[in-house]
Amino acid sequence: MRLGFGGAALGNLYRAVDDRVAEQTLAAAWDGGMRLFDTAPYYGLGRSEQRLGAFLGRRPRDAFRISTKVGRLLEPDAALAGAGERHGFVAPLPYRVRFDYSYDGVMRSHESSLERLGLDRIDILLVHDIGVATHGEDAARHFADLAEGGYRALDELRRAGDVGMIGLGVNEWQACVEAMTIGQWDRFLLAGRYTLLEQEPLHGFLPGCLAHGAKIILGGVFNSGILASGTRTGGPMHYNYQPAPPEVIARVGEIEAVCDAHAVDLAAAALQFPLAHPAVEAVIPGLARPAEVDRALTLAGRAIPDAFWTDLVARGLVDPAAPLPVSPVDVGG
Repeated sequence: MRLGFGGAALGNLYRAVDDRVAEQTLAAAWDGGMRLFDTAPYYGLGRSEQRLGAFLGRRPRDAFRISTKVGRLLEPDAALAGAGERHGFVAPLPYRVRFDYSYDGVMRSHESSLERLGLDRIDILLVHDIGVATHGEDAARHFADLAEGGYRALDELRRAGDVGMIGLGVNEWQACVEAMTIGQWDRFLLAGRYTLLEQEPLHGFLPGCLAHGAKIILGGVFNSGILASGTRTGGPMHYNYQPAPPEVIARVGEIEAVCDAHAVDLAAAALQFPLAHPAVEAVIPGLARPAEVDRALTLAGRAIPDAFWTDLVARGLVDPAAPLPVSPVDVGG
C-alpha cells in the first residue's frame, strides 16, 4: 500500500495520546494494510519510537518497513522528568536534545534508536532536519559534519546491512539537492513542498531524484492543515505550521470551488494528487486516533473524476507539468 503511517503524533505532538489509544491507532493502520511506519527520536523525545517498536515487535519482521532518523541525539536529564510540554510534544520523555550530524553522532543515534524500538534493524535511516529551515546560519556547519563524517557512517550501516536504505527527512527540497552532491541516497522524506497547493519541485528536484535513483516519501500533504480542513470551517487555518497568509487562503478557496463543481472532497484530492508522480513512493499522513486512520484510508480510496484534475490545470491551479491521477487511483503496491 502506498499509504504509510506518520508517527509524530504518537509522540504526543500538540496533544497527549495515551498508550491504549496509540495501540488502537496502530492496530487500525495495520488492519487497513499500512506497512510503512515513520518515526524519529525527536517525536516525543523517544516516545514515538518506543510505541512503534512495542507494536511492531509483535509482527513478522519482514512484513513491514520502519524509518527513523539521525541528527538529534537524546541525552538523559532527570531534571526534565514530568515536563508538561517541550518542543511541541506533551509529556515528553526526560531527554535533552543535541544536534549531531557527525560520524559518531550518527552511529550513536542509530544504536539508541534500535534500543528504543527493540528491533534488529532499521529499514530506512534518514538525516533529520538538515538545512536552513531548521539551522539558519548554522546550516553550513551542520552540513559539513554530515559531508565529512555522517554520510560515511550512514553508508557503512547500509553496506553492512544494518539499515536497508538511507536518506533525508526534511521540510525543504533544497537540502536534498545539496545532499545529492556528497553521496548516493535511496529515499527523501519531504514534508510538504509537493502538494495540491504547490508544485515547485516539478522543475528540477523531482526529475533529479529519478536520475539519482532516489524515491520520495511525502509527509505534510495537507500543508499543515489547510488542505484537510479547507477555508470554510470558521476555525483557524494553518499553512507551514503557521497561520495561513491571505494569498494561500485565496488559492485554496479557488481549489475548493473546483471541488464543489465536481463533488470532490478537498482532503481526498490533496492525499491522492502527489501519488501520480513516478518519484513519489508513498504518502504518510500523521495519525493519532483510529478514526484518523479510517478517514485516511477512506480518502485514499475515494473516486475522483479525471475532469476534476484537468479543470484544475485549465484554471491555473495545478502546474501543467504535474502528472495527474487517473481514476481509480492506485494506492496499492
